[in-house]
Amino acid sequence: MDSIRKRLEQDLKTAVDRLRQMGGAVAIEDLPGAIGDNSPFADEVDEIQANGDREIGFATRELLVDRVNRLSVALDRLAEGEYGICVECEEPISPARLRAMPEVQTCVRCQDRIERFGRQLESVEVDAAGDDE
Repeated sequence: MDSIRKRLEQDLKTAVDRLRQMGGAVAIEDLPGAIGDNSPFADEVDEIQANGDREIGFATRELLVDRVNRLSVALDRLAEGEYGICVECEEPISPARLRAMPEVQTCVRCQDRIERFGRQLESVEVDAAGDDE
């Protein structure tokens, strides 16, 4: 269990470090300014590229924050003796799955069911939204 804790702590440190690096890197293009010949957005293509880069940065930050939270929960579960047990069915999670993603809380079977249910729920929501028109 000590090696698992060290792996979780190292993965957590790496994710937090990446978040810190991203948080400190504010590009000039991120700041609003007048569009004109002297601005960073003199060209519409440059503006589109900067907006795309900004969106990728936001998405990357969100994924990192989610991973930090999952790793923290995994460390808590390890301390409580619940690490490696599926939160859905309470069966052991396969060691191969834990090696690949040490922060997972569900076995493959339960994760598959959750993802299928999520897709079904999304299609029901889309159908319901279409019925309102």
